[in-house]
Amino acid sequence: MESTKYIYWQDQGQWLGYLQEYPDYWTQGDSFEDLQSHLRDLYLDLTSGEIPGVRKLAELTLR
Repeated sequence: MESTKYIYWQDQGQWLGYLQEYPDYWTQGDSFEDLQSHLRDLYLDLTSGEIPGVRKLAELTLR
């Protein structure tokens, strides 16, 4: 089973979050489960190649 990490929090009754690998693209949901559903959809959109110029997080090894 494939998985990815995400950051989430609750603010004024809404659940907010973004995929750790794509920190510029946030989504929200009315419940935690709704947020997870939106995050899955967001992941598919961002990795499909149909959205141009998607910014991504990477790690650089310095030595």
